[in-house]
Amino acid sequence: MRVNRILLSSALVVVALVIQVSALARLHLPGAVPDLMLLTVLGLAMVYGHVGGALVGFGAGLLADLAPPADHAAGRYALVLCVTGYFAGLIKPENGRLKSATGPMAVVVAAAVGSTLLYAGVGALVGDTAARHVGLTGLLFSAALYDLLLAPFVVPGIMWLARRSDNDPLADAGPATKAGDISSGWLSSGTGLRIGSQRGGLGALKAKARTRSARVGRIKGVKRL
Repeated sequence: MRVNRILLSSALVVVALVIQVSALARLHLPGAVPDLMLLTVLGLAMVYGHVGGALVGFGAGLLADLAPPADHAAGRYALVLCVTGYFAGLIKPENGRLKSATGPMAVVVAAAVGSTLLYAGVGALVGDTAARHVGLTGLLFSAALYDLLLAPFVVPGIMWLARRSDNDPLADAGPATKAGDISSGWLSSGTGLRIGSQRGGLGALKAKARTRSARVGRIKGVKRL
């Protein structure tokens, strides 16, 4: 990964973790907790691609595993976010832009459900049965709902910052910047003439008309004499 990607990803992950632990985890909402770390990884993965998404997800998950008050085995959440970031990065479009918000919202719901299932599955393998006591169905529904409500305020901003840090021309230039080139190309290809040559042709015709009128005036003056 590039240096600017590493710096931006690290800063965003740390900020997301601080907000997650200090604010969102203390809301005591029914069911799951809004997962700001997951949304941060999704936003970066949909710009950096599957490889960058997997690396960012692993680093973010490992930081969450080691940061207090984590009460699970280290590496559990790192595995979940690594897999989630990889699959989220697979939807990155070729031109770097998403045409609508339907795709990212679907990715958020799928990631919320998939990460909860994967986290519970890994926990069952290591002997953690907390998800069974809380209720897996309630966790899945609340996780998808909370993340979907929070996503419009987080994911677009993170994707914009990621594009800006990469100096992506698509983040600055839009279709309007190419309108002049397209219109001029269309004029030159459709008519076979350029605007400058058209102006020169009109000027030449006007000059010829003036010389003809001057000649006619001279001839008439000679005849009158």
